[in-house]
Parts: sequence; structure tokens; C-alpha cells
Amino acid sequence: MVEANTVNVLGVAVSPINMGLALERITGAIANRQKGYICVTGVHGVSEAQTDPEFRQILNRAFLCTPDGMPLVWVGRWQGQKQMDRVYGPDLMLAVMALSENTGWRHFFYGGADGTAQVLQTKLLERFPKLQIVGANEPPFRPLNVDEQQKLREEVGAARPDIMWVGLSTPKQERFMAQYLERLDVTLMFGVGAAFDFHAGKIRQAPKWMQRSGLEWCFRLGCEPRRLWRRYFKNNPLFMARIFCQFTGLRKFPLHN
Repeated sequence: MVEANTVNVLGVAVSPINMGLALERITGAIANRQKGYICVTGVHGVSEAQTDPEFRQILNRAFLCTPDGMPLVWVGRWQGQKQMDRVYGPDLMLAVMALSENTGWRHFFYGGADGTAQVLQTKLLERFPKLQIVGANEPPFRPLNVDEQQKLREEVGAARPDIMWVGLSTPKQERFMAQYLERLDVTLMFGVGAAFDFHAGKIRQAPKWMQRSGLEWCFRLGCEPRRLWRRYFKNNPLFMARIFCQFTGLRKFPLHN
């Protein structure tokens, strides 16, 4: 169900929040055992949703769909949500981990490759020594078979995490969360994409001034040109053209579940 208080970004219901509001909502959900998944969504996710109605539904049914990129923040502010600010996946992850040292929330990592999840655990525990990390699973690069699904259910059931961090990239991670939320004994699932690699030290993050000015894509393109050039040179111009059409009324982008 699409929440009433959302920002319409090309038919995607983005939560008009900032980091403080996000942490409040997360705290309340865990306290009340309110199951849900959190999509950390930027231009890439919104663009993928334009040609994939099923994926758009997944985003619009999220407990939170956070504005991961500054363009989404600017659209929200243009729609009157002055409190809205970027809730960037890697930053959200660190903020939740810091809060967890006091709340005792239990964490499970799902994603990564070549030992990334284990390195991530080590680095986070160095930074937040009171963290309760209760499990990690690096899945294969394909859908889980029946035996693997059962093994994951048993693994998560034994670990009893409050939060599962899913690092599979968009849209794979969002599809996983929508499919497995009700199958796994966990309260909240976070799809945080490259945050695993960032915090494990495998990929460099853009400087803060680039993140705040909406230029992070330039930095990431320079770091991974072969993987990302098609995404940015296709999605970014199309996003701008579509936003122009939405704001001028040339095209409607209704919100649908």
C-alpha cells in the first residue's frame, strides 16, 4: 500500500524523510516487531521502475523508500517537503549500527562475494565493538534452489536477527526482499547495494562535496567505467527529461501499488 505522505518521483513513492526521521521509523518498527523492507533508492532505481511495473510495485510497497540520491531530494523539496534530505545507504547503515550499540539490535548480512561479508563484519566490529552480528551469507549469483532456500530459513531462524542487510545491487536486492520478507524470521530488511563493498574497503566512496552536489555518479563512473557507463549515460538524461515532463504536466506518473 502506498503511504499518503510520500513524494511522487516518476510514479515511485519516495519517503519524504531525513536521517533522523528514518532512524525514528526504524526504531518504532523494531520495537513493535513490524515487518517490512527498506529500499534505498536513487535515480537508477527510479529509472528501472519506468519499464518494470512489478519492480515499481515493490518500491511502492516498501516500509521506507529512502531518497538515496540528491536528485530525489531536490524533487521532494520542489514538492514542498522542506525537511527532506538524503538518506544514503552507506550512511544509513553506519547510523543504524551506531544506534544498535545501545539498543542491542541483532544483524545478519546477506550478499557480497569473495569474502566481502566477512571483511565487512570485521571492520564494523572494529568501529562498533558492541555490535551483535549474528550471521552472514554470501549467496550464489542466481536464484536460490529449494534446498538453499530451506537452509537460509533455518540459518536466519537460528540467528534471530532484528535486521537483515541485503547487498545484491538494484533491482535484485529489492526483488529478494519482497520475496523473502514473510519467509524469514526477521523484522526489517535493508537493501543497501554497494554499502557492503564501501564499508569492506573494496570500493572508494566519493568525497562528501560530490555526494551533496549530486555528482557522486561522476566519481563512481571514473572508478568503474566499464560497468557503469551505460547506466549513467542512459538513465541520467532520461531521468531529467521525465522529471521535466512530470513538473510541466506533459506526462502523468501516477502512484500505483
